[in-house]
Amino acid sequence: MGSCSGVVSMAFMACLVMNSLVFVAYAGDFYQDFDLTWGDRRGKIFNGGKLLSLSLDSVSGSGFQSKQEYLFGRIDMQLKLVAGNSAGTVTAYYLSSQGPTHDEIDFEFLGNLSGDPYILHTNVFTQGKGNREQQFYLWFDPTRNFHTYSIIWKPQHIIFLVDNIPIRVFKNAEAIGVPFPKSQPMRIYSSLWNADDWATRGGLVKTDWTKAPFTAYYRNFNANACVWSGTSSSCANTNSVSDGAWETNELDAPGRRRLRWVQKYFMIYNYCTDLKRFPQGVPAECKHRF
Repeated sequence: MGSCSGVVSMAFMACLVMNSLVFVAYAGDFYQDFDLTWGDRRGKIFNGGKLLSLSLDSVSGSGFQSKQEYLFGRIDMQLKLVAGNSAGTVTAYYLSSQGPTHDEIDFEFLGNLSGDPYILHTNVFTQGKGNREQQFYLWFDPTRNFHTYSIIWKPQHIIFLVDNIPIRVFKNAEAIGVPFPKSQPMRIYSSLWNADDWATRGGLVKTDWTKAPFTAYYRNFNANACVWSGTSSSCANTNSVSDGAWETNELDAPGRRRLRWVQKYFMIYNYCTDLKRFPQGVPAECKHRF
């Protein structure tokens, strides 16, 4: 955050206003906050900017990205996923920087046959390296109603939340040599695309194009985050970001109980327990107590 010391009168007030704009919480307007980036009009913004949809057919999927870049904060989005037979489709909603050593924080929703549950796939990339997958079933049908999917990104940790219930924590473990995403600003991205070579039962179930177009819906975007202005100092005071129950640097006791509940009953894959994948030993952060 910049300093307003030594500035007087109206200029002083203007300086305070400018600094307060670095950290901003707002209910998003999709026209103002996002660009539809691909899909040849398969992405649509309507209801006065309050609702967005992405569609996928046999020709193309679609996607959007935020106009702003962010460095730390809380990002919330409500999604209603593709209903019916969504096998082969992936709805991705994530934060990402650019380049070969990019950082990325992922929600990916893997479609399935009608009546079978979606799989929520999460991942964290640091310095271009991912392979930190955790997967979950959800405790509700994500196609019937909108639900809130949130990312809290602080220098100390990343928390994934579903309807404000923490499902995953990725702690900063730089002290034991694990890179952590803390210097590259990220945009918000989402896309709906065909991945039937792997998305549903490892690619065994293909997309049924007779069910196309497949459509997902978005609303109530909210960013309580530092908008990147080109200098790291503008995002240094990350504690200025208020994220309600999670504004401290650790989960509180109810948050830890909810996390344990989700991971006990709904987690279906955790890279930290995949000894076949890591015969020489699990990654270092897996030994770091969360």
